Amino acid sequence: MTADALVEETAGRETGAGSRSGYVRYVGGKLGGAVVSLLAVLVTGFFLFRLIPGDPVKTMTGGRPISSAQLAQYRKEFGLDLPLWQQFTDYCGKALTGDLGTSYQFRAPVIDRIGEALPNTLLLTGTAFVLYTALGMFLGTRSAWRNGSLSDRLNTGLALTLYSVPSFWLGLLLIIVFSVGVGPIPGLFPTGGMESGGKEGFAYVLDVAHHLVLPVVTLVAVEYGQTLLVTRSALLDEMGSDYLTTARAKGLRDDLVRRRHAVPNALLPTVTLVFVNLGRTVAGVILVETVFSWPGLGGLFYQALSVPDLPLVQGLFLFFAAAVIVMNTLADLVYPLLDPRVGR
Repeated sequence: MTADALVEETAGRETGAGSRSGYVRYVGGKLGGAVVSLLAVLVTGFFLFRLIPGDPVKTMTGGRPISSAQLAQYRKEFGLDLPLWQQFTDYCGKALTGDLGTSYQFRAPVIDRIGEALPNTLLLTGTAFVLYTALGMFLGTRSAWRNGSLSDRLNTGLALTLYSVPSFWLGLLLIIVFSVGVGPIPGLFPTGGMESGGKEGFAYVLDVAHHLVLPVVTLVAVEYGQTLLVTRSALLDEMGSDYLTTARAKGLRDDLVRRRHAVPNALLPTVTLVFVNLGRTVAGVILVETVFSWPGLGGLFYQALSVPDLPLVQGLFLFFAAAVIVMNTLADLVYPLLDPRVGR
């Protein structure tokens, strides 16, 4: 082996080792940041919801006359008679072992209530997530590639308008028009809930799908605009790149240049948004679920806030935040696979 070849081989090994060690440090930093964020959420959630006005015990008695002894007994049962610091240490110790406490109003473990409502939320938000992500990426790519055209202006204007609309307002409007009926438009869909009851098999599936239409349309209409705008902006940044000019000079069709070269290199911002939205999919959508009386995590959170049911509120808040933090961390770990320059 010549001296030059030996130098090149040694340099290649050092580069590979440096790249691996850099990636390990990158992953370690991201995982450490996620752990710190979860601990911060754990602490914040405990103290934040104790600022909510209202007495959980008095709310659960329904305003009925109750003696001081009974009130003290309830407080002792729920652990509200303990000093705040002791409540905090008990909460943190149990949460770190997976015990999120017992709901005041349901008298059931918080983790069980979350497990019961989670599939309903995933059905609603998961369906909407797939639709608005696909629609936003498709229209965003088309708009960027035809920048300045009539279709681009129409798509961008509609996306900005719908993205600015409050989801609860749009949901109520859809209920008025398509559930109650306005003028010649009859009431086509249920006003709320997940099912009508009394149906089984394929009829039950159709019933749930019927109830699913309006909340999914609400979420898709409000959320697809963000994906469209981010995809469009990222792709516009790549439009003047030299590698696209080279690809065109090779005689590649415009559609192939967009699909094989431009879009893959513009994916990082969109991937970030997709993972953030995926975390929100697990966390649920409080306003939409409340407006449509959907029995998911968002509706459960609203119900817990009205008491306030502190263990349930804290458990849901921790679950929501953990879902977003985990998905953000996964997005960070995926970046080096899309762009090898990240993590070096």
